[in-house]
Amino acid sequence: MNERRFLFAGGGTGGHIYPAIAVAEQIKSLDAGARIEFFCSRRQIDSRILSNAGHKFTALTARGFSLRPRALIEFVKGFRESSRIASHAISTGEKPVVVGVGGFVAAPVCWAAHRLKVPLMLLNVDIVPGRANRLIGRWADEIFVQFEDTRASFAKAGAKIHVLGCPLRSGFENPQPQKVVEQLALDTSKKILLITGASSGSANINDAVCSLLGKLEGFAQSWQIVHLTGTANFDSVKTRYRDAKIAHRVLAYHDEMADLLAAADLVIGRSGAVSVAEYAAAGVPSICMPYPYHKDRHQYLNAGKLVEVGAGIIVDDVPDAVDRSEWLWEELKELIKDDAARARMKANCKLVARRDASVTIARRLLASKV
Repeated sequence: MNERRFLFAGGGTGGHIYPAIAVAEQIKSLDAGARIEFFCSRRQIDSRILSNAGHKFTALTARGFSLRPRALIEFVKGFRESSRIASHAISTGEKPVVVGVGGFVAAPVCWAAHRLKVPLMLLNVDIVPGRANRLIGRWADEIFVQFEDTRASFAKAGAKIHVLGCPLRSGFENPQPQKVVEQLALDTSKKILLITGASSGSANINDAVCSLLGKLEGFAQSWQIVHLTGTANFDSVKTRYRDAKIAHRVLAYHDEMADLLAAADLVIGRSGAVSVAEYAAAGVPSICMPYPYHKDRHQYLNAGKLVEVGAGIIVDDVPDAVDRSEWLWEELKELIKDDAARARMKANCKLVARRDASVTIARRLLASKV
């Protein structure tokens, strides 16, 4: 029997790559002989995540679309070159199934798949599709989405649309919170406040929390902080914690998010589609600070799914740093003090949590005809 090939295309953020890795894990679990390859961007986050996961990948020169003359020329050059490389890979060896997972690098690969008439699937976990996914949706045979609301965005696509949730890595099936507590040498007698700006970190969230360290000292007897800063902001945040009286671990990044979220008693973070799905799956109450600069405000809409069931709270990442910190403190201090409120939020996570998306999508991909 010929080996099955699956080419995943997308990247630029962990939110695009992690769901693809989750599906790839399940494909290999169901068919150990399957070949998995990734086309990603040249951003460092892509190579770091894929290297750690042990996947073969090709970084493409594709760039985001822009109407500025010089940037537009670079976009066209990158699109053509990336499409050419993808076409060669698709045409070499067994016919593959191509899976677009979002980001500007997905479009030229999916265009090549469309032209070569190989099965093309689209994985879209954000509630509002980005520009690349809206384009790819016109070519796709099937589209997998996290939210029912997303179906309308692909109404004219002509593809089969499946509302299956967000694929999560296998660690979320059986998280080991005690493992991360031991690994980070955390105090087992204290609750954990987790701060995260997602895979790249968030300067605004970092600043808001650091400005509250003096106030958080009032809870030092019963709480501790794990702060994921993002690589670019690690040194500056570490410095601001130098005199903090509350126990803390400041890290640039942490790979085992399933374990860390399961150990946390409260999380402050962005509300990308993957983050929202992970908060729910881990059953951790969340204060969501949506990224404020997307025109479609999709992170607000993602977080709204947690707010609707009482599993999360939204704090606006407003432009004024003082206002941002004060708003965060008003919500944070109440949740830190209220064990019952956090317990209700934790229970309500079950109303939106879905853990079977990755295996369901993997089965559909394996069943696709090439």
